[in-house]
Amino acid sequence: MDPNKIGIYFSSNENKVVRITSPYWLPEEPEWVMVTNEPNATLLAVRDLIVEKSLASDASDVTWGSLPLKDE
Repeated sequence: MDPNKIGIYFSSNENKVVRITSPYWLPEEPEWVMVTNEPNATLLAVRDLIVEKSLASDASDVTWGSLPLKDE
């Protein structure tokens, strides 16, 4: 796995963030945008980064999402 893909991603469509630490599922752009490559960042810190990066004007309702189930 490319270590540059590890981190926390944000989907403005779903107003959710996901933590990626393995190659199980990698978010696809443009729906998902990497917010930070620090996978242990807190939700509060991630919300601040979302606003700083102008990914949303108000990130107060952003929540953790879950990874989709992998088709077998």
